[in-house]
Amino acid sequence: MAERRRTAGLLLGTLLAAAGVARADVYRAAGADGSISFTDTPTEPGYAVVIQETPPVLPWRQVVGREAERYGLDPRLVRAVIYVESGEDPVAVSPKGAQGLMQLMPGTAAEVGVDHPLRPRDNIRGGVGYLATLVHDFDGDLELALAAYNAGPGAVRKYGGIPPYRETQNYVKKVLDVYRRQGD
Repeated sequence: MAERRRTAGLLLGTLLAAAGVARADVYRAAGADGSISFTDTPTEPGYAVVIQETPPVLPWRQVVGREAERYGLDPRLVRAVIYVESGEDPVAVSPKGAQGLMQLMPGTAAEVGVDHPLRPRDNIRGGVGYLATLVHDFDGDLELALAAYNAGPGAVRKYGGIPPYRETQNYVKKVLDVYRRQGD
């Protein structure tokens, strides 16, 4: 038992150090056999938050403020999208090919005039413009606009609401949770 606690403590220490760099929430669950699991992305029920991080202050935040104001969006919403999309990593590239802070797909980047999606200023400008278009297209409904940002506006229209995709449903919930957690 002491060995398990020491191992769990070492693992938690490692996750704490990683969370300080990655700025991710850390979750804990106890298994039926008494084992302890930690993760930043729980995939099943039973996990509880043990460390809750909020987005750090980073230099590109000024760009977020300017672009959000330009397009009439709350900068906290844009920061929440960035936090969920890329973990605030300006050079993040998803397995599907989405790039940068706001995870623009190559086609979307081209559509909004972004030639360099890994440049934070360009990525934010294009991502905020695209998000603002979606908010407008869905009559200010943030849930639908966020679902469209994640799954595409065609999927939202096809299903007449948030598509029945687990990824999209989780995405909308997480962005709105981060958005609300930021306060004023």
